[in-house]
Amino acid sequence: MTEILLGTHTIKSHGVKVVKAHIHNWLILVILVVIDGLLNYVEPFHRFVGQEMMTDLKFPFHENTVPVLVVPVIAVLVPFIIFGVYYYLRKDIYDFHHAILGILYSVLLSGVITDSIKDAVGRPRPNFFFRCFPDGKAVFDQVTGDVICHGDAKIVKEGYKSFPSGHTSWSFAGLCFLSLYLSGKLRAFNRGGNVSKLCIVIFPVLAAVLVGISRVDDYWHHWTDVFAGALIGTSMAAFCYLQFFPCPHYEDGWAPHAYFKMIAERQSDESPESTFRSPSKNESNDIETQPM
Repeated sequence: MTEILLGTHTIKSHGVKVVKAHIHNWLILVILVVIDGLLNYVEPFHRFVGQEMMTDLKFPFHENTVPVLVVPVIAVLVPFIIFGVYYYLRKDIYDFHHAILGILYSVLLSGVITDSIKDAVGRPRPNFFFRCFPDGKAVFDQVTGDVICHGDAKIVKEGYKSFPSGHTSWSFAGLCFLSLYLSGKLRAFNRGGNVSKLCIVIFPVLAAVLVGISRVDDYWHHWTDVFAGALIGTSMAAFCYLQFFPCPHYEDGWAPHAYFKMIAERQSDESPESTFRSPSKNESNDIETQPM
């Protein structure tokens, strides 16, 4: 069981040091932002869409139930607030920094992977017909049989980006990361039989599932698009979380790897006498046993 040192590693005392140690990670994060932004300007592959294929692509075209700008709020801003609350209570810059860096990598890697596949596959959305022919009058090339769209160019372009679902991959990337984070902090898998903790842990995943369902209900995605997006987001959340934190079911799953590395280095610098001596009254105020 590892000790917890409260209030000794704050943004003021260790913030600059921690950021400098991970400056390369932040630089690569900026590169990912640029790459994901550029992918949205790439013209996707225009997959052949014949007249007989339009049967499954004639669903109504209407606005999103979950707008695009709401997804970062759900998947990133809400977890940021929870990370901030935990930092306020524990004053652990290692946890705060790595949680933020981890979730940003999770959603951005998911975004780059998702948008790359979207542009490469070019799968038509379920509402492609009314994107391509807003007046309902279909026109096809008499030689190739492919569609000749006369709808708004931007709307048609988005119509070729069905697979996989971006809303879903971002939501699962951010909210599954949050679920893993809460699992570690609450020690949800400590074999104590406290099932109520699982309700808190599952709630972020449920929110991500509902976002994915809304994409099918709105006829912006096929169910396979949502499934693929959920798989990408969940995978990136797990990979990025485990880069910074132990598995939630571990005994020390409540803090990042860097924290335990710092504790080990601190203990190795102490003399054998100080390692085994009883803590003084002042020191005991700074040490708290591991939370249950």
